[in-house]
Amino acid sequence: MKTEYDLSKMKSRKNPYASKLKKPVTMRLSEDVVGYFKGMASEAGVPYQSLINLYLRDCVMQNRKVQIVWRGKP
Repeated sequence: MKTEYDLSKMKSRKNPYASKLKKPVTMRLSEDVVGYFKGMASEAGVPYQSLINLYLRDCVMQNRKVQIVWRGKP
């Protein structure tokens, strides 16, 4: 094994996994929601952020839509 390698002649190329990378975002979530996912994540042995990502990914794959009904003022 060499102690040094000359990488100056290497050609660069795009990362083939770039489309699968995660984007960091900041979200405000209720404490009970975070607690719920932390509890489930603890049971499953995964980080809670990963569990939230898996849940949201499942929503995307199943094409789930949120139905919001705003109550009018009386």
